[in-house]
Amino acid sequence: MAGGSTGASGPAGGEFVLKPWELHGEGREFEKLGGELTKAVAALEQGLAALGAPWGTDQPGSGFAGVYGQARGELVGGLRGLAGRVAGVGAGLHTMAGRTADADSSAASGFGATAVPEGSGVPGVPGVPGAAGVPGAAGVPGVTGVPGATRGTAPVVPKDMSV
Repeated sequence: MAGGSTGASGPAGGEFVLKPWELHGEGREFEKLGGELTKAVAALEQGLAALGAPWGTDQPGSGFAGVYGQARGELVGGLRGLAGRVAGVGAGLHTMAGRTADADSSAASGFGATAVPEGSGVPGVPGVPGAAGVPGAAGVPGVTGVPGATRGTAPVVPKDMSV
């Protein structure tokens, strides 16, 4: 694509540039973060299990155990889900990069050109000549091209990401 960086506007504000290789790079970062979060959740679970049940079996201890057990399960389950969603963002960025490269190639071929000059492939970027491929997050629901995903659907992304 034309110059600029991912998501940058041109000087006149009428140009929006996406670089597939940058999207893939960010996708790998999200997948890495998802993996790290998964490991952290597993370590948390092991640490909590190692504590045992020090609160006792009397009435106050039993009351605490009932509330703690449910809250612990909800916390760990929520953190596992978050780790999967973070990795899923990475898989979605890979999908977006592939679709962007495909759209560029399709548009360029319509004008009798190629989107990427011959011999200038980017290693590790699917959809770009000379690419070796980038593994996605396997089994992420709602992401096409990923094992376990529903073909033809994409994750819903909110338009306003402000907090």
